[in-house]
Amino acid sequence: MKLSEKKAEIAATPARKRLTVLFDEGSFTELDAFARHGGDSVEVVCGFGTVDGSPVYAFSQDGTVKGGAIGRAQALKIKKVYDLAVKTGAPVVGIYDSNGLYLGDGVESLAACSDMLRLSDDVSGVVPRVSVIAGPCGGTLAMIAEGADIVIMSEKAEFFMTAPDVVRAQDQDAVTGTATACAESGLTHLTAEDDMDAVAKARLVLSRLPLNNLSTAPIAEFAAPAVSPAAGEPAAKAIAGIADDASVIELQPSFGKNAVTALATVNGSSVGFVAYDGAVDSDACIKAARFVSMCDAFSIPVVTLVNSTGYENTPCAEKGGMLRRAAQLSHVYAQATTPMVSVITGDAYGAVYMTLAGRAANADLVYAWEGAAISALAPEAAVSILWNERLASGEKREALAAEYRDTAASPFEAAANGALDGVIEPAETRAAVIAALDTLCGKRVPTLARKHTNMPL
Repeated sequence: MKLSEKKAEIAATPARKRLTVLFDEGSFTELDAFARHGGDSVEVVCGFGTVDGSPVYAFSQDGTVKGGAIGRAQALKIKKVYDLAVKTGAPVVGIYDSNGLYLGDGVESLAACSDMLRLSDDVSGVVPRVSVIAGPCGGTLAMIAEGADIVIMSEKAEFFMTAPDVVRAQDQDAVTGTATACAESGLTHLTAEDDMDAVAKARLVLSRLPLNNLSTAPIAEFAAPAVSPAAGEPAAKAIAGIADDASVIELQPSFGKNAVTALATVNGSSVGFVAYDGAVDSDACIKAARFVSMCDAFSIPVVTLVNSTGYENTPCAEKGGMLRRAAQLSHVYAQATTPMVSVITGDAYGAVYMTLAGRAANADLVYAWEGAAISALAPEAAVSILWNERLASGEKREALAAEYRDTAASPFEAAANGALDGVIEPAETRAAVIAALDTLCGKRVPTLARKHTNMPL
């Protein structure tokens, strides 16, 4: 068979079509295109190319060959992708479409999957990893995919630890493995209409990420937002008023809704936004901690917007480990060395102020809107302790709480005590953030000598 005939034979699989959508036109170069496994093509397509002109490595499991089952040959091809990505410092995109282990390889298939898991974990924090769930992806393979920095799932795919039919055998009403279920449980960052849309979203995400942990993120063309942020508006709208126009990519919108996480650009440079709106619950802690950790790993500046009365304080939250989740989030903020800017847009009381907005939150610069309230306790609780005599004399609690908010809890009082770098109007926020990020662009922070920290997991 001639080379041209051989190329034509292997060119039309869904796995290769997905890579064609991922890479810039004409830039894809396949690796080990003629490798064989048991007389057939290997169940994965691997290669490299460019995305918006930047180098990227990728593998795409081929569900048309043995259901994309993982064997030793597939693991060896994927290993080459990771090895080259680390050597050259370029992101890795994994497109998953597999029915699981290739049982014909026996115990070797277990070793192959173990190798993939180790390789993926080894490059964590070195080069960005994006997972695209294009078809079935379960068990250990799902663990590998979930370990990526960003996980994007097609609505037509399945993503699970335990097969949905096994779960339904125990609970017939359980819905697992679907794109909706995965989004609501925080397993995925973005949901796409189909596999091609998922790959297109991967291209968009890569445009916000640096090549590796030693590079800076690409600079994008930008326009100023059409509107400025305003007091009392939802967190997502406040982010849109600070970031460049149409640059915001909100991540995990269906999970931990009291925290909004988003990749965006400010003056063309990549920035991670975290906005807390309402009581911070366990899911919001998990979501924000994972996002801030990723941004810190790749030196993407983090802008935190805080409007929260505190961590969730219900009996259910306490039993569910709210304290541990809050400690995890605080730990991530405290360890971050990337530029950190906090803006208090509303309420910031007690532990939320200390761990997410104030100096203890490791913020380099802290601002507050002129209508914000900063206090160790909510005004209603503070007056019960500090102004109990006035309450006893007949003054109304609501009036006293409003007075406390305007005086002791005002941002001007906090600024007078050195807790803030400035008090700004909402419309001034974008300018303040741009100036802060400009002055922090050369930030360097020496860290203590140690193997690693011990996060309260």
